[in-house]
Amino acid sequence: MEKDMTKGSPMKLILGFSVPLIFGLLFQQLYSMVDTIIVGHYLGVEALAAVGATGSINFLINGFCIGVCSGFAIPVAQEFGAGNEKRLRKYVTNSVWLATFFAIVTTIVVVLLCRPILRVMQTPENIIDGSYRYIVIIFLGIPATYLYNMTSSIIRSLGDSRTPVIFLTMAAFLNIILDLLCIIVFKWGVAGAAIATIFSQAVAGISCLIFIHKKFNILHMDKEDWIRDREFISKLCGMGLPMGLQYSITAIGSVILQSAINGIGSDAVAAVTAGIKLSMILSCAYDAMGSTMATYGGQNIGAGRLDRISKGLRSCVLLGAAYSIFALCVILLFGKNMLLLFLDSSETVILGNALKYITINVCFYFPLALVNIVRFLIQGMGYSILAVFAGMFEMIARGIAGFVLVPYFGFSAVGFANPLAWIFADAFLIPAYLYVRKDMERIIKTSQNKSQ
Repeated sequence: MEKDMTKGSPMKLILGFSVPLIFGLLFQQLYSMVDTIIVGHYLGVEALAAVGATGSINFLINGFCIGVCSGFAIPVAQEFGAGNEKRLRKYVTNSVWLATFFAIVTTIVVVLLCRPILRVMQTPENIIDGSYRYIVIIFLGIPATYLYNMTSSIIRSLGDSRTPVIFLTMAAFLNIILDLLCIIVFKWGVAGAAIATIFSQAVAGISCLIFIHKKFNILHMDKEDWIRDREFISKLCGMGLPMGLQYSITAIGSVILQSAINGIGSDAVAAVTAGIKLSMILSCAYDAMGSTMATYGGQNIGAGRLDRISKGLRSCVLLGAAYSIFALCVILLFGKNMLLLFLDSSETVILGNALKYITINVCFYFPLALVNIVRFLIQGMGYSILAVFAGMFEMIARGIAGFVLVPYFGFSAVGFANPLAWIFADAFLIPAYLYVRKDMERIIKTSQNKSQ
């Protein structure tokens, strides 16, 4: 089941690893998309806005979970590349201890603070109760989020990007069935959409856990492997926390921006909600490229193959550029029809604003490609702390948009907030990669001189 990415054509390896990830991420977005479609068509625009108003705070918390789990998987990929099975198992078990701790603490804190946060974000009064019902259930399901992301990240770090897709596909179809039952049959409203999402993700996580136990002999643990070790915990925190904080810091800018959008009114929230849902589907390719480069970078650094890093980066950037052109063609030709999945054709103003939002975003997809590819590659090489600074640049850009541009220019400025954030992040990440590469060359050269 394991896949060694330290040998063979970088382009073929990146394509072979990222394509299954793309499908997996698409199905993951299907969770959210089905919620939006059913909520929008069966519960109305206000309910759609209620769910959409929670998007940034959802990303703030769940993004931290995803980032932490992705960071925990990097030492696993590095030890796999180096062939150190004993240390690999120790990293996995200590990751489990840390993920359990973070899941419990995060759930308690955010559930208690949920409504005050919505108030601070200026959530419109006509949708705040619906927003609270939806997001508090999502937050109660944080342990399921940790379970799926931890197990799937471990599987991918060992070179298997396909298996999590299978379980996520199964969970996506389960989510559709549960959405229909909870919203249309049981009449549970937006709470039903949240219940369906969390239950489905838990099923995907449990499935990944069972698969790891049955299929990965390399992960058959003994009692000694489960002993907590400060060295491993320290290294895991050094990788996981910066990645989690990077997501959260980035999301703080999104919270500021969402607050500005909330101030415009629920129609603007609904338009952005539909636009974001479509953008998240289209940008799955970049998320897949990022996860691929994290594993690729981790395994090759573990094997001491720095020469393959630049080749892989060039190959992935080429793929990112080609996809940005493809995505723009899709939006120009089919954007309006795709937005009708989330909005009724009678909502002409909302539909027009949603189309404006998504078109502006897609025009700047190449900077987004660089953000994901370069940032995750740097993290895979072991420099996770730099991701925090990249997140800060994104936060600053979205803060400028939320505090200055949107209040002054209105909805027209909303579409440019994300592109501005991506450009700010690239301005930091590209020089950061050059620094990381130079530093790794120095480290490897020093290590070689000592071994001679």
